[in-house]
Amino acid sequence: MILRVGQSFPYCALRSLDDGVSEKFVYARRVSEEIALPDRIDYPRLVQEALRGVVRRALEQVAESGMPGDHHFLIGFRTEHPGVVVPRFLRELYPDEVKIVLQHQFWDLEVDEEAFSVTLSFNASRHRLIVPFEAMTVFVDPAAELMLRFDGGAAPQEEPEEPAQPAEEPAPGQPGEVLRFDPKRRK
Repeated sequence: MILRVGQSFPYCALRSLDDGVSEKFVYARRVSEEIALPDRIDYPRLVQEALRGVVRRALEQVAESGMPGDHHFLIGFRTEHPGVVVPRFLRELYPDEVKIVLQHQFWDLEVDEEAFSVTLSFNASRHRLIVPFEAMTVFVDPAAELMLRFDGGAAPQEEPEEPAQPAEEPAPGQPGEVLRFDPKRRK
């Protein structure tokens, strides 16, 4: 079923039910002209969005009140992602991904719905960075023992229709794999 966004309400869509009654759906963000209902819920995308919201709120708190206690942030992001603004020398040194630390020497941290911007010092010279939350690959706060990994806005890789070889068993420690720990067992 395809939903069409109403002209007068860009944040909602109407769905006609079998009995002729229409339901109105309100979306938090602007949606495209046509919306296809998915066959299933995209939980990985929902989790990524929620975790980016956690990072956004943490950065907003730091922007308002400063960095509390022993907290500091390591933030990795894709330098080629649309909307990322970094100095040319930084993009040349790290063409794919760069990691920055927000701890003692950062200035003018600003956070909005889509991105954050901050001034950092590189080789005794201050430079302004703008990082869309979609570009993030990792967020770490060692004081809280928190580590969040993101897809960094990478385009989903297409899977081949038929695998050329049988799939190999993933090595222990692969992302997303649950490892069981038995403290009584020793090698």
